[in-house]
Amino acid sequence: MEISAQQIAGLVGGTIEGNPAAKVNDFAKIEEGRPGCISFLANMKYAHYLYETESSVVLVNKDFQLEGETKATLIRVDNAYETVAKLLTLAESMKPKKKGIDSLAFIAPTAKVGEDCYIGPFVSIGEGAVIGNGVVLHPHVSIGDKATVGDNTEIHPNAVIYHDCKVGQNCILHAGCVIGADGFGFAPTPDGYEKIPQIGIVTIEDNVEIGANTCVDRSTMGSTYVRKGVKLDNLVQIAHNDDIGSHTVMSAQVGVAGSTKIGEWCMFGGQVGVAGHATIANRTQAGAQSGIPNSIKKEGTTIMGYPAIDYNKFWRSSVIFKNLPDLNKQIYQMEREIEELKKRFENKD
Repeated sequence: MEISAQQIAGLVGGTIEGNPAAKVNDFAKIEEGRPGCISFLANMKYAHYLYETESSVVLVNKDFQLEGETKATLIRVDNAYETVAKLLTLAESMKPKKKGIDSLAFIAPTAKVGEDCYIGPFVSIGEGAVIGNGVVLHPHVSIGDKATVGDNTEIHPNAVIYHDCKVGQNCILHAGCVIGADGFGFAPTPDGYEKIPQIGIVTIEDNVEIGANTCVDRSTMGSTYVRKGVKLDNLVQIAHNDDIGSHTVMSAQVGVAGSTKIGEWCMFGGQVGVAGHATIANRTQAGAQSGIPNSIKKEGTTIMGYPAIDYNKFWRSSVIFKNLPDLNKQIYQMEREIEELKKRFENKD
């Protein structure tokens, strides 16, 4: 589909500098721009590409100051990054969606499947499962007995929803994610470890996105919760009986141990680890590879390091840490000098 700069400006409330009739039919990064593409400039590290890009249209912030000539037509908007995200969402929504049930899918006789769904080849839907309207299940998805999937949710290939678990509306679950595997519960005995049955479920609320190969374990009793609007990256581990607060985001390889409650609007960088039975306050931000051993009570705290401490203290401490070898030498040198001074005073006496 081809669309003009004038039409795009009308959609996003932007103002045009250049040719309003410029046409685009694809997106491209500004440094890889091609004729017929639309790009955006939000990070000023990439500003120099604006003057050489081949893209036909570029979104820029209203306050951006040009320092030279550009071949591209500019559309000035309040926030170029947010605007391109909206355009990408619009373009994605206009793609034709598959519908129907593939002949190679298996649907148990007692399962219920809503209207306008797509059930791909080798999908398995268990007894008593309920699939909402407009759901998309890609090939090899497995939906366990009595599990539920809400309206307009899309589940990508090889994802598994275990029995009795609940997935809300408008969710996206990426390839290979596992919802409802047993929590890591074992009781030590003289003969080894005895498995503790995990009889609870997982509840995924609405508008959640879960990355590829991420695992959310079922609870020992009750439910593990991933609240509305949560975004989990690839390779994230959410343990049994956790409660992940609404609109929290976690980057790749975050691990949250069991029975931990994460607040709303938290942000965890890659490889953050959180100890079990902790409570993390709303809007906590943890830098990459932070280790959080205890609860965080103050909202809006920013932490980093292992064990995690205040972000500013961490950076001040890191300056000292990298200088420790030199400081150690200086201390030894001072000790030797002090010993020499002691001997001199002793000799005088």
